[in-house]
Amino acid sequence: MLETIKKYKFQAVVPFDFQHDIVYEIDLTENNSELSELNLSDTALFNEYVTRKIEQANAVCAIGGYLENRYIYRRSEHFQQNDEVRSIHLGIDIWAPAGTPVFAPLTGKVHSFQNNKGFGDYGPTIILEHQLEEKTFYTLYGHLNEECLVDLFEGKVFEAGEQIAEFGDFPINGDWPPHLHFQVITDMLGCKGDFAGVCQPSKLETYAKICLDGATILGITR
Repeated sequence: MLETIKKYKFQAVVPFDFQHDIVYEIDLTENNSELSELNLSDTALFNEYVTRKIEQANAVCAIGGYLENRYIYRRSEHFQQNDEVRSIHLGIDIWAPAGTPVFAPLTGKVHSFQNNKGFGDYGPTIILEHQLEEKTFYTLYGHLNEECLVDLFEGKVFEAGEQIAEFGDFPINGDWPPHLHFQVITDMLGCKGDFAGVCQPSKLETYAKICLDGATILGITR
């Protein structure tokens, strides 16, 4: 599926040009010693940290996270409900102010949606279903604004480039500093309105086959 995706040029998901704008690549692993000095459970303080990093870099946003083993999930019991803590991030995050618009990168229909409430969860979430060369895949958008779910319905079609939502603010967005969690999924595994955005390290190989690197769709080069 990834090879098929790489053949296409997509509409921008967010109003940033990742080829020309200054973008800050944020490190949210335990290698970033600054994180251990923060009370990450205090979302306002966490937000101040992210905002400061973006401003210091003169960047339009911060990005990062695909298959990153993150320290920050220690802030919430949401990721500690099993014997093995979930810490591997399966999507790409774009950190920018609440209200930043989110657009469909290609035409797709609403597969499912819901408000995944709870500290550390997705908050308002939309999942789109797409077809490319008769192959089906899905894009998930997490930490959105509540208004985007109003009058939404399964099967609703969004054209490429059409706005689908905005970045939500905390605490509505799952109580995170404002950002978009963008994830490319090849198999929904029967899930609706939700899909794991973080997995246990022991399951990295399994989920990496299902959750592809969204950099190509976002226009991010590495």
